[in-house]
Amino acid sequence: MIEIVTVPYLTDITANRKNVGIELDVPAVQEILSGYYHDVSITQINTQKDLELLAARRPDLVFSGVKYFNFGGQDLWLNDFLDLHGIAYIASGKAALDNEHDKARAKRIMQQANIATARYFQTAPGEHPTAASVPIAFPLFVKPVTGGDSRGVDANSVVHDFESFRRKVLDIHETQNSRALVETYLSGREYSVGILEDATNGTLRAMPIEIIAAPNQNGDRILDYDIKKQDAETVEMVTDMAIHARLGDLAKAAFRALDGKSLGRIDIKMSHDNVPHFIEANLMPGLRKGYFYRGCLLNLNMSYEEMILKIAENGLAVSVPRPGGYETETSEPVIAARKMNAEMFVDGF
Repeated sequence: MIEIVTVPYLTDITANRKNVGIELDVPAVQEILSGYYHDVSITQINTQKDLELLAARRPDLVFSGVKYFNFGGQDLWLNDFLDLHGIAYIASGKAALDNEHDKARAKRIMQQANIATARYFQTAPGEHPTAASVPIAFPLFVKPVTGGDSRGVDANSVVHDFESFRRKVLDIHETQNSRALVETYLSGREYSVGILEDATNGTLRAMPIEIIAAPNQNGDRILDYDIKKQDAETVEMVTDMAIHARLGDLAKAAFRALDGKSLGRIDIKMSHDNVPHFIEANLMPGLRKGYFYRGCLLNLNMSYEEMILKIAENGLAVSVPRPGGYETETSEPVIAARKMNAEMFVDGF
């Protein structure tokens, strides 16, 4: 039994649901999974009681992009709850999601793992009051410490002088309610690397794509919020096999360092001298037709249906301790589905 778990949409359906990491096309996912698994249902969680009833049903897999629920003013993280009840799920647990959500923490983890990342510091209005107090040489790149989808990133994020730096830090404070992460500006090409883990043996498959944004009014090619929202960037295969390998090695090392599981996306940018640097990670990447899917398509010739099935198969392949100390049993339909998927993805892992 697979349950696709969702939460209600906000009144403003275009608003950012901070508690949802993966926006799913729920009907499409249900249709795909129902073609291979006997019992696939959609469960909307409105109350803590709904969640307790889900635990009592003990599904084989929860397929969901929900990070947490807020019940009575308290956040309850879905994957922590599922771990407690011995129920398998897709994507990473809370500890890994905490690692990638705070971009400064993610960069510290990269430094500790000897993975290249741009020099950086954090700031807020007034913390660095003069040009002499800025610890890294201009040009700099300024963005919010937390948040996804390039929120808070625009043409003014690349700063070449102190006054531009001060204005952008203030803008992030006022519009994003966030501290600013300030990095050495990397002027090279930009990439995103999808990661798929084979849960049966821990093997990682890296799927790099190049993301090309048109120059903005300042002549900088940056992937800002408006470009992402309008889908105005170009996505291309990485055909240089040496670069493909370097991107893959860095992305897999970063995924491991963050304690990622099952799937994720690592964003990388080249320096002026063509050295790849970790930018940030997304351990709950979108599963519509965004960068993760395009990485699957361009690198593995994997269809959308195949991608959804592979993610479900990975979730089902994980042995999860049940309360009382025993592990889940794999059902015959799951075994059959694994065999089907093994044949489908014979050269994938």
